[in-house]
Amino acid sequence: MRWPDRDFRTALAGLAFIVFWLGALLAGCAPAGEAPAAVVYSSASRTPAGRITATPFLPNAPTATASMTPVPQTGSARSADRASPAPQTGSAGSPDRARTAKPGIWIADYIPEQLRAGLDLPPGIDWSQAREDALVRLEVGGERPVGQWVFALAAPFPTVTGGVSSQDILRSWKGETAGPFAGQPLLMESRTAEIFTELWGEPAPGAVEALSSPELLGHAWEHRPSWAIVPFEYLEPRWKTLEVDGISPLRNDFDAQRYPLAVTFSVEGDPQAAEPFQALNFEETILANRQPEKLTNLLMTGVTALVRATAFTMERNGITYPAQDIGGVLTSADLTHVSNEIPFDPGCPPPNPSQADLRFCSDPAYIALLEEVGTDVIELTGDHFADRGPEAMRYTLDLYNQAGWLYYGGGYDRSDARQALLVEHNGNRIAFIGCNAKGGGYATASESQPGAVACDFDWMHREIGRLQGEGVLVIATFQHFEYYSYYPQPLQIEDFGGMAKAGAVIVSGSQSHQPQGMGFEGNTFMHYGLGNLFFDQYHFCTDNACDDAFIDRHVFYDGRYIGTELLTIRFVDYARSVWMTEEEQVELLDKVFRASGW
Repeated sequence: MRWPDRDFRTALAGLAFIVFWLGALLAGCAPAGEAPAAVVYSSASRTPAGRITATPFLPNAPTATASMTPVPQTGSARSADRASPAPQTGSAGSPDRARTAKPGIWIADYIPEQLRAGLDLPPGIDWSQAREDALVRLEVGGERPVGQWVFALAAPFPTVTGGVSSQDILRSWKGETAGPFAGQPLLMESRTAEIFTELWGEPAPGAVEALSSPELLGHAWEHRPSWAIVPFEYLEPRWKTLEVDGISPLRNDFDAQRYPLAVTFSVEGDPQAAEPFQALNFEETILANRQPEKLTNLLMTGVTALVRATAFTMERNGITYPAQDIGGVLTSADLTHVSNEIPFDPGCPPPNPSQADLRFCSDPAYIALLEEVGTDVIELTGDHFADRGPEAMRYTLDLYNQAGWLYYGGGYDRSDARQALLVEHNGNRIAFIGCNAKGGGYATASESQPGAVACDFDWMHREIGRLQGEGVLVIATFQHFEYYSYYPQPLQIEDFGGMAKAGAVIVSGSQSHQPQGMGFEGNTFMHYGLGNLFFDQYHFCTDNACDDAFIDRHVFYDGRYIGTELLTIRFVDYARSVWMTEEEQVELLDKVFRASGW
Protein backbone atom coordinates (compact mmCIF):
# COMPACT_ATOMS: atom_id res chain seq x y z
CA MET A 1 0.00 0.00 0.00
CA ARG A 2 1.32 3.45 -0.87
CA TRP A 3 0.18 7.03 -0.29
CA PRO A 4 -0.18 9.04 -2.48
CA ASP A 5 -0.18 7.45 -5.96
CA ARG A 6 3.25 6.07 -6.90
CA ASP A 7 3.44 3.84 -9.99
CA PHE A 8 6.14 1.28 -9.36
CA ARG A 9 5.01 -0.67 -12.39
CA THR A 10 6.78 1.53 -14.87
CA ALA A 11 9.87 1.36 -12.77
CA LEU A 12 9.95 -2.43 -12.87
CA ALA A 13 8.17 -3.25 -16.13
CA GLY A 14 -23.44 -38.21 -9.94
CA LEU A 15 -25.14 -37.93 -6.96
CA ALA A 16 -26.31 -40.95 -4.90
CA PHE A 17 -29.91 -41.86 -3.86
CA ILE A 18 -30.45 -43.95 -0.64
CA VAL A 19 -33.85 -45.33 0.24
CA PHE A 20 -35.08 -47.87 2.78
CA TRP A 21 -37.78 -50.22 1.61
CA LEU A 22 -38.93 -53.04 3.83
CA GLY A 23 -36.04 -52.21 6.14
CA ALA A 24 -33.41 -52.79 3.38
CA LEU A 25 -30.74 -50.17 2.58
CA LEU A 26 -30.46 -49.39 -1.12
CA ALA A 27 -27.56 -47.26 -2.34
CA GLY A 28 -25.81 -46.03 -5.47
CA CYS A 29 -24.06 -43.08 -7.01
CA ALA A 30 -23.57 -41.31 -10.31
CA PRO A 31 -20.76 -42.61 -12.51
CA ALA A 32 -17.33 -41.00 -12.34
CA GLY A 33 -17.19 -37.71 -14.17
CA GLU A 34 -20.80 -36.78 -13.49
CA ALA A 35 -22.09 -34.34 -10.90
CA PRO A 36 -21.33 -35.00 -7.20
CA ALA A 37 -23.57 -37.60 -5.64
CA ALA A 38 -26.47 -36.72 -3.36
CA VAL A 39 -26.49 -38.41 0.02
CA VAL A 40 -29.01 -38.84 2.77
CA TYR A 41 -29.55 -35.64 4.74
CA SER A 42 -30.79 -36.58 8.18
CA SER A 43 -31.97 -33.85 10.50
CA ALA A 44 -31.59 -36.25 13.39
CA SER A 45 -27.86 -36.52 12.74
CA ARG A 46 -27.22 -32.96 11.61
CA THR A 47 -23.83 -31.78 12.91
CA PRO A 48 -23.01 -28.31 14.22
CA ALA A 49 -21.46 -25.80 11.84
CA GLY A 50 -17.94 -26.84 10.96
CA ARG A 51 -15.08 -25.35 12.93
CA ILE A 52 -12.12 -23.73 11.24
CA THR A 53 -9.23 -26.09 11.73
CA ALA A 54 -5.62 -25.38 10.89
CA THR A 55 -4.10 -28.27 8.96
CA PRO A 56 -0.44 -29.31 9.26
CA PHE A 57 1.72 -27.85 6.51
CA LEU A 58 2.52 -31.21 4.94
CA PRO A 59 -0.74 -33.13 5.30
CA ASN A 60 -1.23 -36.65 4.17
CA ALA A 61 -2.97 -37.03 0.86
CA PRO A 62 -6.70 -36.43 1.35
CA THR A 63 -8.85 -39.41 2.15
CA ALA A 64 -11.05 -40.26 -0.79
CA THR A 65 -14.64 -39.26 -0.34
CA ALA A 66 -16.83 -42.24 0.46
CA SER A 67 -18.83 -43.28 -2.58
CA MET A 68 -21.19 -46.00 -3.63
CA THR A 69 -21.15 -48.06 -6.77
CA PRO A 70 -24.22 -47.91 -9.00
CA VAL A 71 -26.13 -51.16 -9.30
CA PRO A 72 -25.54 -52.48 -12.85
CA GLN A 73 -28.72 -52.28 -14.89
CA THR A 74 -29.67 -53.35 -18.37
CA GLY A 75 -31.92 -50.92 -20.13
CA SER A 76 -33.66 -48.05 -18.41
CA ALA A 77 -35.13 -48.17 -14.94
CA ARG A 78 -38.52 -48.66 -16.55
CA SER A 79 -37.51 -51.06 -19.33
CA ALA A 80 -39.83 -53.87 -20.35
CA ASP A 81 -37.54 -56.61 -19.02
CA ARG A 82 -37.64 -55.02 -15.55
CA ALA A 83 -41.42 -54.54 -15.49
CA SER A 84 -43.85 -57.11 -14.19
CA PRO A 85 -47.00 -57.89 -16.19
CA ALA A 86 -49.86 -55.64 -15.22
CA PRO A 87 -52.58 -57.40 -13.20
CA GLN A 88 -55.60 -58.22 -15.36
CA THR A 89 -58.25 -57.21 -12.88
CA GLY A 90 -58.90 -54.42 -10.44
CA SER A 91 -58.29 -50.70 -10.70
CA ALA A 92 -55.02 -48.98 -9.81
CA GLY A 93 -56.45 -47.75 -6.55
CA SER A 94 -58.68 -50.63 -5.47
CA PRO A 95 -58.07 -52.37 -2.11
CA ASP A 96 -58.31 -55.81 -3.77
CA ARG A 97 -55.52 -54.95 -6.18
CA ALA A 98 -53.36 -53.51 -3.43
CA ARG A 99 -53.67 -56.74 -1.46
CA THR A 100 -53.15 -59.17 -4.33
CA ALA A 101 -50.89 -57.48 -6.89
CA LYS A 102 -47.15 -57.22 -6.76
CA PRO A 103 -46.62 -53.49 -6.05
CA GLY A 104 -45.16 -51.57 -8.98
CA ILE A 105 -43.34 -48.23 -8.89
CA TRP A 106 -43.29 -45.73 -11.73
CA ILE A 107 -40.56 -43.11 -11.91
CA ALA A 108 -41.16 -39.93 -13.86
CA ASP A 109 -38.71 -39.27 -16.69
CA TYR A 110 -37.74 -35.92 -15.19
CA ILE A 111 -36.47 -37.35 -11.88
CA PRO A 112 -32.78 -36.30 -11.58
CA GLU A 113 -30.43 -39.00 -12.78
CA GLN A 114 -28.66 -39.06 -9.43
CA LEU A 115 -31.91 -40.13 -7.79
CA ARG A 116 -32.51 -42.84 -10.37
CA ALA A 117 -29.06 -44.27 -10.97
CA GLY A 118 -28.65 -46.41 -7.88
CA LEU A 119 -32.27 -47.39 -7.41
CA ASP A 120 -32.84 -51.15 -7.22
CA LEU A 121 -35.90 -52.80 -5.80
CA PRO A 122 -36.15 -55.38 -3.01
CA PRO A 123 -38.24 -58.53 -3.38
CA GLY A 124 -41.92 -57.77 -3.61
CA ILE A 125 -41.50 -54.50 -5.51
CA ASP A 126 -41.35 -54.30 -9.29
CA TRP A 127 -41.03 -51.66 -11.98
CA SER A 128 -44.03 -50.28 -13.79
CA GLN A 129 -43.81 -49.16 -17.38
CA ALA A 130 -46.77 -46.81 -17.28
CA ARG A 131 -47.96 -44.33 -14.73
CA GLU A 132 -51.53 -45.55 -14.96
CA ASP A 133 -50.46 -49.12 -14.13
CA ALA A 134 -48.38 -48.18 -11.11
CA LEU A 135 -49.62 -48.43 -7.56
CA VAL A 136 -46.78 -46.18 -6.38
CA ARG A 137 -45.17 -43.24 -8.16
CA LEU A 138 -42.03 -41.16 -7.65
CA GLU A 139 -42.80 -37.68 -8.98
CA VAL A 140 -42.85 -33.94 -8.30
CA GLY A 141 -44.75 -32.63 -5.31
CA GLY A 142 -47.05 -34.68 -3.14
CA GLU A 143 -47.34 -35.23 0.59
CA ARG A 144 -44.68 -37.92 1.13
CA PRO A 145 -41.44 -36.06 0.26
CA VAL A 146 -38.34 -38.21 -0.03
CA GLY A 147 -36.12 -35.75 -1.86
CA GLN A 148 -35.53 -32.05 -2.34
CA TRP A 149 -33.67 -30.65 -5.32
CA VAL A 150 -32.45 -27.06 -5.30
CA PHE A 151 -32.14 -25.27 -8.62
CA ALA A 152 -30.27 -22.01 -9.17
CA LEU A 153 -31.21 -19.09 -11.37
CA ALA A 154 -27.93 -18.32 -13.09
CA ALA A 155 -26.49 -15.93 -15.65
CA PRO A 156 -23.04 -15.41 -17.16
CA PHE A 157 -20.72 -14.00 -14.50
CA PRO A 158 -20.43 -10.50 -16.04
CA THR A 159 -24.13 -9.79 -15.49
CA VAL A 160 -24.96 -6.61 -13.60
CA THR A 161 -28.40 -7.79 -12.49
CA GLY A 162 -28.19 -9.26 -9.01
CA GLY A 163 -31.59 -10.90 -8.73
CA VAL A 164 -35.17 -11.11 -9.87
CA SER A 165 -38.52 -11.92 -8.32
CA SER A 166 -40.25 -15.25 -8.70
CA GLN A 167 -43.03 -13.34 -10.46
CA ASP A 168 -40.52 -12.18 -13.08
CA ILE A 169 -39.66 -15.82 -13.76
CA LEU A 170 -43.29 -16.93 -13.94
CA ARG A 171 -44.26 -14.06 -16.23
CA SER A 172 -41.39 -14.93 -18.54
CA TRP A 173 -42.45 -18.59 -18.45
CA LYS A 174 -45.90 -17.52 -19.60
CA GLY A 175 -44.50 -15.42 -22.42
CA GLU A 176 -44.97 -12.02 -20.85
CA THR A 177 -42.17 -9.47 -21.23
CA ALA A 178 -41.15 -8.39 -17.76
CA GLY A 179 -38.05 -7.94 -15.63
CA PRO A 180 -34.38 -7.43 -16.52
CA PHE A 181 -34.27 -10.42 -18.91
CA ALA A 182 -37.46 -9.52 -20.80
CA GLY A 183 -37.67 -11.32 -24.10
CA GLN A 184 -34.80 -13.72 -23.31
CA PRO A 185 -35.70 -17.43 -23.13
CA LEU A 186 -34.94 -19.33 -19.97
CA LEU A 187 -32.14 -21.78 -20.74
CA MET A 188 -32.21 -25.22 -19.11
CA GLU A 189 -31.82 -28.93 -19.67
CA SER A 190 -34.88 -30.71 -21.03
CA ARG A 191 -35.30 -32.65 -17.79
CA THR A 192 -35.30 -29.40 -15.79
CA ALA A 193 -37.90 -28.03 -18.20
CA GLU A 194 -40.10 -31.08 -17.56
CA ILE A 195 -39.86 -30.60 -13.80
CA PHE A 196 -40.96 -26.97 -13.92
CA THR A 197 -43.63 -27.76 -16.49
CA GLU A 198 -45.14 -30.09 -13.89
CA LEU A 199 -45.07 -27.23 -11.39
CA TRP A 200 -45.99 -24.24 -13.58
CA GLY A 201 -47.77 -25.70 -16.58
CA GLU A 202 -46.65 -25.62 -20.20
CA PRO A 203 -44.33 -22.69 -21.03
CA ALA A 204 -45.31 -20.23 -23.71
CA PRO A 205 -43.77 -20.80 -27.16
CA GLY A 206 -40.20 -19.49 -27.16
CA ALA A 207 -40.14 -18.95 -23.38
CA VAL A 208 -37.77 -21.88 -22.77
CA GLU A 209 -34.74 -23.07 -24.73
CA ALA A 210 -33.66 -26.60 -23.86
CA LEU A 211 -29.97 -27.48 -24.22
CA SER A 212 -27.73 -30.27 -23.03
CA SER A 213 -25.81 -29.61 -19.84
CA PRO A 214 -22.41 -29.22 -21.59
CA GLU A 215 -23.88 -26.59 -23.93
CA LEU A 216 -25.61 -24.37 -21.36
CA LEU A 217 -22.77 -22.23 -20.04
CA GLY A 218 -21.08 -21.58 -23.37
CA HIS A 219 -24.38 -20.75 -25.03
CA ALA A 220 -25.30 -18.38 -22.20
CA TRP A 221 -21.98 -16.49 -22.49
CA GLU A 222 -22.31 -16.22 -26.27
CA HIS A 223 -25.88 -14.87 -26.11
CA ARG A 224 -25.70 -12.30 -23.30
CA PRO A 225 -27.86 -11.09 -21.69
CA SER A 226 -29.11 -14.54 -20.83
CA TRP A 227 -30.38 -16.51 -17.88
CA ALA A 228 -30.77 -20.17 -17.00
CA ILE A 229 -32.18 -22.55 -14.41
CA VAL A 230 -29.60 -25.19 -13.45
CA PRO A 231 -29.44 -27.81 -10.68
CA PHE A 232 -27.36 -26.61 -7.73
CA GLU A 233 -24.79 -29.36 -8.27
CA TYR A 234 -23.98 -27.98 -11.75
CA LEU A 235 -22.97 -24.52 -10.53
CA GLU A 236 -19.45 -23.46 -11.47
CA PRO A 237 -17.45 -20.22 -11.17
CA ARG A 238 -18.34 -18.73 -14.56
CA TRP A 239 -22.01 -18.69 -13.59
CA LYS A 240 -23.39 -15.82 -11.53
CA THR A 241 -26.03 -17.15 -9.16
CA LEU A 242 -28.92 -14.68 -9.01
CA GLU A 243 -31.15 -14.06 -6.03
CA VAL A 244 -34.78 -15.07 -6.37
CA ASP A 245 -37.05 -13.09 -4.04
CA GLY A 246 -33.87 -12.01 -2.24
CA ILE A 247 -32.73 -15.60 -1.54
CA SER A 248 -29.53 -17.19 -2.86
CA PRO A 249 -28.62 -20.89 -2.50
CA LEU A 250 -24.96 -19.82 -2.17
CA ARG A 251 -25.50 -18.30 1.26
CA ASN A 252 -25.49 -19.79 4.72
CA ASP A 253 -28.90 -18.27 5.53
CA PHE A 254 -30.55 -20.09 2.61
CA ASP A 255 -34.13 -21.14 3.42
CA ALA A 256 -35.40 -23.86 1.07
CA GLN A 257 -38.95 -23.50 2.40
CA ARG A 258 -39.08 -19.93 1.09
CA TYR A 259 -37.04 -20.46 -2.07
CA PRO A 260 -39.19 -20.74 -5.21
CA LEU A 261 -36.75 -23.01 -7.06
CA ALA A 262 -36.54 -25.75 -4.40
CA VAL A 263 -38.44 -28.79 -5.70
CA THR A 264 -39.62 -31.77 -3.66
CA PHE A 265 -40.08 -35.31 -4.98
CA SER A 266 -42.51 -37.69 -3.31
CA VAL A 267 -43.58 -41.33 -3.28
CA GLU A 268 -47.32 -41.25 -3.92
CA GLY A 269 -50.02 -43.80 -4.65
CA ASP A 270 -52.53 -46.18 -3.14
CA PRO A 271 -52.15 -46.05 0.67
CA GLN A 272 -52.05 -49.83 1.08
CA ALA A 273 -49.77 -50.37 -1.89
CA ALA A 274 -47.46 -47.68 -0.53
CA GLU A 275 -47.27 -49.41 2.85
CA PRO A 276 -43.89 -51.08 2.10
CA PHE A 277 -42.43 -47.61 1.64
CA GLN A 278 -43.35 -46.52 5.14
CA ALA A 279 -39.89 -47.58 6.32
CA LEU A 280 -38.90 -44.17 5.01
CA ASN A 281 -38.91 -41.59 7.77
CA PHE A 282 -40.40 -38.73 5.80
CA GLU A 283 -40.06 -36.28 8.67
CA GLU A 284 -36.34 -36.72 9.32
CA THR A 285 -34.79 -38.01 6.10
CA ILE A 286 -34.55 -35.90 2.98
CA LEU A 287 -32.45 -36.75 -0.07
CA ALA A 288 -30.91 -33.48 -1.20
CA ASN A 289 -28.48 -32.07 -3.73
CA ARG A 290 -27.66 -29.15 -1.39
CA GLN A 291 -26.61 -30.00 2.14
CA PRO A 292 -25.50 -27.17 4.44
CA GLU A 293 -22.91 -29.32 6.17
CA LYS A 294 -20.94 -29.42 2.90
CA LEU A 295 -20.99 -25.66 2.25
CA THR A 296 -18.27 -23.13 3.07
CA ASN A 297 -18.63 -19.36 2.64
CA LEU A 298 -15.37 -17.37 2.55
CA LEU A 299 -15.34 -13.56 2.54
CA MET A 300 -12.16 -11.98 1.17
CA THR A 301 -11.40 -8.29 1.60
CA GLY A 302 -8.94 -5.70 0.33
CA VAL A 303 -6.66 -3.24 2.12
CA THR A 304 -6.93 -2.71 5.88
CA ALA A 305 -4.76 0.02 7.43
CA LEU A 306 -5.94 1.31 10.81
CA VAL A 307 -3.89 4.50 10.66
CA ARG A 308 -4.06 8.23 10.03
CA ALA A 309 -7.60 9.58 9.42
CA THR A 310 -9.16 6.14 9.82
CA ALA A 311 -7.63 5.74 13.27
CA PHE A 312 -8.45 9.35 14.18
CA THR A 313 -12.12 8.71 13.29
CA MET A 314 -12.09 5.52 15.36
CA GLU A 315 -10.76 7.43 18.37
CA ARG A 316 -13.56 9.96 17.98
CA ASN A 317 -16.51 7.67 17.11
CA GLY A 318 -15.51 4.37 18.69
CA ILE A 319 -13.09 1.62 17.69
CA THR A 320 -15.76 -0.52 16.01
CA TYR A 321 -17.41 2.43 14.24
CA PRO A 322 -16.02 1.52 10.77
CA ALA A 323 -17.88 -1.82 10.83
CA GLN A 324 -21.24 -0.67 12.13
CA ASP A 325 -22.98 -1.19 8.77
CA ILE A 326 -21.06 -4.07 7.19
CA GLY A 327 -19.92 -6.03 10.24
CA GLY A 328 -22.92 -8.33 10.43
CA VAL A 329 -22.28 -9.78 6.97
CA LEU A 330 -18.56 -10.18 7.65
CA THR A 331 -19.23 -12.12 10.85
CA SER A 332 -21.81 -14.35 9.12
CA ALA A 333 -19.18 -16.01 6.94
CA ASP A 334 -17.59 -19.33 7.82
CA LEU A 335 -14.18 -17.81 7.06
CA THR A 336 -13.40 -14.09 7.02
CA HIS A 337 -10.12 -12.93 5.48
CA VAL A 338 -8.53 -9.58 6.37
CA SER A 339 -5.32 -8.21 4.81
CA ASN A 340 -4.02 -6.04 7.64
CA GLU A 341 -0.91 -4.23 6.46
CA ILE A 342 -0.07 -2.44 9.69
CA PRO A 343 1.78 -3.72 12.79
CA PHE A 344 0.35 -3.20 16.25
CA ASP A 345 2.76 -1.38 18.55
CA PRO A 346 2.24 -0.50 22.25
CA GLY A 347 4.36 2.59 21.64
CA CYS A 348 2.35 3.81 18.67
CA PRO A 349 1.70 7.60 18.93
CA PRO A 350 -1.84 9.02 18.72
CA PRO A 351 -3.15 9.05 15.15
CA ASN A 352 -2.52 12.14 13.06
CA PRO A 353 -4.89 12.52 10.09
CA SER A 354 -2.31 14.75 8.37
CA GLN A 355 0.64 12.42 8.90
CA ALA A 356 3.10 13.08 6.08
CA ASP A 357 5.48 10.14 6.36
CA LEU A 358 4.54 6.59 5.38
CA ARG A 359 5.81 4.77 8.47
CA PHE A 360 2.67 3.40 10.08
CA CYS A 361 1.54 1.62 13.25
CA SER A 362 -1.73 0.88 15.04
CA ASP A 363 -2.65 1.04 18.69
CA PRO A 364 -3.12 -2.54 20.01
CA ALA A 365 -6.62 -1.52 21.16
CA TYR A 366 -7.64 -1.36 17.50
CA ILE A 367 -7.55 -5.15 17.28
CA ALA A 368 -11.11 -4.92 18.65
CA LEU A 369 -12.25 -3.84 15.17
CA LEU A 370 -10.82 -7.00 13.63
CA GLU A 371 -12.57 -9.01 16.34
CA GLU A 372 -15.81 -7.17 15.59
CA VAL A 373 -15.83 -8.32 11.95
CA GLY A 374 -15.18 -11.97 12.83
CA THR A 375 -11.66 -12.20 11.47
CA ASP A 376 -10.41 -15.76 10.97
CA VAL A 377 -7.51 -15.43 8.53
CA ILE A 378 -4.94 -12.61 8.42
CA GLU A 379 -2.92 -11.89 5.30
CA LEU A 380 0.51 -10.39 6.02
CA THR A 381 1.83 -9.61 2.53
CA GLY A 382 1.37 -5.84 2.94
CA ASP A 383 4.00 -3.17 2.34
CA HIS A 384 3.92 -1.72 5.85
CA PHE A 385 4.21 -4.75 8.13
CA ALA A 386 7.88 -3.91 8.84
CA ASP A 387 7.34 -0.17 9.43
CA ARG A 388 8.05 -0.37 13.20
CA GLY A 389 10.79 -2.96 13.09
CA PRO A 390 11.14 -6.62 14.13
CA GLU A 391 9.81 -6.29 17.67
CA ALA A 392 6.51 -4.74 16.55
CA MET A 393 6.08 -7.52 13.97
CA ARG A 394 6.69 -10.22 16.57
CA TYR A 395 4.35 -8.46 18.97
CA THR A 396 1.65 -8.38 16.26
CA LEU A 397 2.08 -12.05 15.45
CA ASP A 398 1.80 -12.87 19.14
CA LEU A 399 -1.50 -10.93 19.27
CA TYR A 400 -2.85 -12.92 16.34
CA ASN A 401 -1.86 -16.19 17.96
CA GLN A 402 -3.50 -15.16 21.23
CA ALA A 403 -6.69 -14.32 19.31
CA GLY A 404 -6.63 -17.75 17.65
CA TRP A 405 -6.34 -16.26 14.16
CA LEU A 406 -4.50 -17.96 11.35
CA TYR A 407 -2.05 -16.04 9.16
CA TYR A 408 -0.03 -16.44 5.98
CA GLY A 409 2.09 -14.40 3.56
CA GLY A 410 4.28 -13.20 6.43
CA GLY A 411 5.57 -14.54 9.72
CA TYR A 412 8.32 -14.83 12.30
CA ASP A 413 10.86 -15.75 9.60
CA ARG A 414 10.90 -16.69 5.92
CA SER A 415 10.11 -20.35 6.54
CA ASP A 416 7.04 -19.37 8.55
CA ALA A 417 6.05 -16.63 6.10
CA ARG A 418 6.15 -18.65 2.88
CA GLN A 419 4.24 -21.59 4.35
CA ALA A 420 0.80 -22.14 2.89
CA LEU A 421 -2.03 -21.94 5.41
CA LEU A 422 -4.31 -24.96 5.18
CA VAL A 423 -7.74 -24.99 6.75
CA GLU A 424 -10.60 -27.44 6.64
CA HIS A 425 -14.24 -26.49 7.01
CA ASN A 426 -17.27 -28.69 6.34
CA GLY A 427 -15.04 -31.12 4.46
CA ASN A 428 -13.62 -28.44 2.15
CA ARG A 429 -9.82 -28.31 2.25
CA ILE A 430 -8.62 -24.79 1.41
CA ALA A 431 -5.09 -23.39 1.26
CA PHE A 432 -4.06 -19.72 1.34
CA ILE A 433 -0.68 -18.79 -0.10
CA GLY A 434 0.55 -15.24 -0.65
CA CYS A 435 3.53 -12.99 -1.21
CA ASN A 436 4.69 -9.41 -1.74
CA ALA A 437 5.46 -8.89 -5.43
CA LYS A 438 7.55 -5.75 -4.81
CA GLY A 439 10.10 -7.44 -2.58
CA GLY A 440 13.05 -5.44 -1.28
CA GLY A 441 12.32 -3.43 1.86
CA TYR A 442 8.65 -4.28 1.63
CA ALA A 443 9.30 -8.01 2.20
CA THR A 444 11.75 -8.41 5.09
CA ALA A 445 11.14 -12.04 6.05
CA SER A 446 14.51 -13.82 6.10
CA GLU A 447 16.05 -16.79 7.86
CA SER A 448 16.22 -14.77 11.09
CA GLN A 449 13.91 -11.77 10.61
CA PRO A 450 10.11 -11.46 10.56
CA GLY A 451 8.13 -9.74 7.82
CA ALA A 452 6.17 -10.19 4.65
CA VAL A 453 7.59 -12.76 2.24
CA ALA A 454 8.83 -11.84 -1.23
CA CYS A 455 7.35 -13.67 -4.21
CA ASP A 456 9.33 -16.67 -5.40
CA PHE A 457 7.14 -17.62 -8.32
CA ASP A 458 8.92 -20.85 -9.27
CA TRP A 459 8.58 -22.17 -5.74
CA MET A 460 4.99 -20.94 -5.37
CA HIS A 461 3.90 -22.52 -8.64
CA ARG A 462 5.37 -25.86 -7.58
CA GLU A 463 3.74 -25.60 -4.17
CA ILE A 464 0.36 -24.74 -5.65
CA GLY A 465 0.64 -27.74 -7.96
CA ARG A 466 1.55 -30.01 -5.05
CA LEU A 467 -1.41 -28.84 -2.99
CA GLN A 468 -3.78 -29.15 -5.93
CA GLY A 469 -2.56 -32.70 -6.46
CA GLU A 470 -3.59 -33.49 -2.88
CA GLY A 471 -7.14 -32.29 -3.50
CA VAL A 472 -6.66 -28.89 -1.83
CA LEU A 473 -8.44 -25.79 -3.17
CA VAL A 474 -5.69 -23.17 -3.39
CA ILE A 475 -6.26 -19.41 -3.04
CA ALA A 476 -3.27 -17.28 -4.07
CA THR A 477 -3.12 -13.62 -3.02
CA PHE A 478 -0.76 -10.75 -3.72
CA GLN A 479 0.43 -7.49 -2.38
CA HIS A 480 1.12 -6.47 -5.95
CA PHE A 481 2.01 -3.15 -7.51
CA GLU A 482 -0.70 -0.52 -7.14
CA TYR A 483 -2.51 1.10 -10.01
CA TYR A 484 -5.24 3.65 -9.61
CA SER A 485 -7.13 2.20 -12.56
CA TYR A 486 -10.04 -0.14 -13.11
CA TYR A 487 -8.01 -1.83 -15.83
CA PRO A 488 -5.62 -4.63 -14.84
CA GLN A 489 -2.09 -3.98 -16.03
CA PRO A 490 0.20 -6.30 -18.01
CA LEU A 491 2.39 -7.46 -15.11
CA GLN A 492 -0.67 -8.15 -12.98
CA ILE A 493 -2.21 -10.19 -15.80
CA GLU A 494 1.03 -12.16 -16.18
CA ASP A 495 1.53 -12.89 -12.49
CA PHE A 496 -2.09 -13.67 -11.70
CA GLY A 497 -2.31 -15.90 -14.77
CA GLY A 498 0.78 -17.79 -13.65
CA MET A 499 -0.85 -18.62 -10.33
CA ALA A 500 -4.01 -19.73 -12.11
CA LYS A 501 -2.13 -21.97 -14.52
CA ALA A 502 -0.24 -23.49 -11.58
CA GLY A 503 -3.57 -24.69 -10.17
CA ALA A 504 -5.00 -22.00 -7.89
CA VAL A 505 -8.81 -21.84 -8.01
CA ILE A 506 -8.87 -18.16 -6.94
CA VAL A 507 -6.21 -15.46 -7.38
CA SER A 508 -6.91 -12.21 -5.52
CA GLY A 509 -5.15 -8.85 -5.31
CA SER A 510 -4.91 -7.39 -1.81
CA GLN A 511 -3.03 -4.22 -2.75
CA SER A 512 -5.48 -2.13 -4.74
CA HIS A 513 -7.04 0.98 -3.22
CA GLN A 514 -9.78 1.08 -5.83
CA PRO A 515 -11.75 -1.72 -7.49
CA GLN A 516 -10.04 -3.37 -10.44
CA GLY A 517 -11.08 -5.77 -13.18
CA MET A 518 -11.44 -9.52 -13.14
CA GLY A 519 -10.87 -12.46 -15.41
CA PHE A 520 -11.03 -16.22 -15.77
CA GLU A 521 -8.28 -18.65 -16.64
CA GLY A 522 -10.36 -21.73 -17.29
CA ASN A 523 -12.49 -21.94 -14.15
CA THR A 524 -9.99 -19.99 -12.03
CA PHE A 525 -11.37 -16.64 -10.92
CA MET A 526 -8.88 -13.77 -10.87
CA HIS A 527 -9.75 -10.46 -9.19
CA TYR A 528 -6.90 -8.00 -9.68
CA GLY A 529 -7.91 -5.64 -6.89
CA LEU A 530 -10.79 -5.35 -4.42
CA GLY A 531 -10.26 -1.84 -3.04
CA ASN A 532 -10.07 -0.77 0.60
CA LEU A 533 -11.82 -2.40 3.52
CA PHE A 534 -10.65 0.05 6.23
CA PHE A 535 -8.47 2.94 5.01
CA ASP A 536 -8.71 6.71 4.73
CA GLN A 537 -8.77 7.38 0.97
CA TYR A 538 -12.25 8.86 0.99
CA HIS A 539 -12.58 11.26 -1.97
CA PHE A 540 -8.87 10.84 -2.70
CA CYS A 541 -8.85 9.13 -6.11
CA THR A 542 -9.90 10.44 -9.50
CA ASP A 543 -13.70 10.34 -9.82
CA ASN A 544 -13.77 9.15 -6.20
CA ALA A 545 -12.89 5.64 -7.36
CA CYS A 546 -11.34 4.84 -3.95
CA ASP A 547 -14.72 5.41 -2.30
CA ASP A 548 -15.89 2.07 -3.76
CA ALA A 549 -14.75 -1.46 -2.98
CA PHE A 550 -15.58 -5.13 -3.27
CA ILE A 551 -15.91 -7.84 -0.67
CA ASP A 552 -15.80 -11.19 -2.49
CA ARG A 553 -17.90 -14.07 -1.20
CA HIS A 554 -16.30 -17.29 -2.48
CA VAL A 555 -18.37 -20.45 -2.10
CA PHE A 556 -17.14 -24.03 -1.83
CA TYR A 557 -19.27 -27.14 -1.78
CA ASP A 558 -18.35 -30.78 -1.34
CA GLY A 559 -14.71 -30.19 -2.20
CA ARG A 560 -15.35 -27.90 -5.19
CA TYR A 561 -15.17 -24.16 -5.77
CA ILE A 562 -18.61 -23.36 -7.21
CA GLY A 563 -18.87 -19.59 -7.45
CA THR A 564 -18.32 -16.04 -6.26
CA GLU A 565 -20.75 -13.34 -5.22
CA LEU A 566 -19.50 -9.76 -5.55
CA LEU A 567 -20.56 -7.65 -2.56
CA THR A 568 -20.11 -3.90 -2.97
CA ILE A 569 -19.48 -1.14 -0.42
CA ARG A 570 -19.13 2.64 -0.57
CA PHE A 571 -17.31 4.83 1.96
CA VAL A 572 -19.23 7.66 3.59
CA ASP A 573 -16.24 9.10 5.51
CA TYR A 574 -12.60 8.27 6.22
CA ALA A 575 -13.42 5.09 8.15
CA ARG A 576 -16.95 3.80 7.61
CA SER A 577 -18.51 2.14 4.57
CA VAL A 578 -22.08 1.11 3.82
CA TRP A 579 -23.61 -1.35 1.38
CA MET A 580 -24.22 0.13 -2.04
CA THR A 581 -27.70 0.74 -3.32
CA GLU A 582 -28.79 -1.35 -6.31
CA GLU A 583 -28.21 1.61 -8.63
CA GLU A 584 -24.71 2.24 -7.24
CA GLN A 585 -23.81 -1.44 -7.58
CA VAL A 586 -24.97 -1.58 -11.19
CA GLU A 587 -22.85 1.49 -11.99
CA LEU A 588 -19.73 -0.02 -10.39
CA LEU A 589 -20.19 -3.44 -11.99
CA ASP A 590 -20.65 -1.84 -15.38
CA LYS A 591 -17.32 0.01 -15.03
CA VAL A 592 -15.41 -3.00 -13.75
CA PHE A 593 -16.86 -5.48 -16.24
CA ARG A 594 -15.96 -3.16 -19.11
CA ALA A 595 -12.43 -2.83 -17.72
CA SER A 596 -12.32 -6.65 -17.61
CA GLY A 597 -13.00 -6.89 -21.33
CA TRP A 598 -16.50 -8.24 -20.80
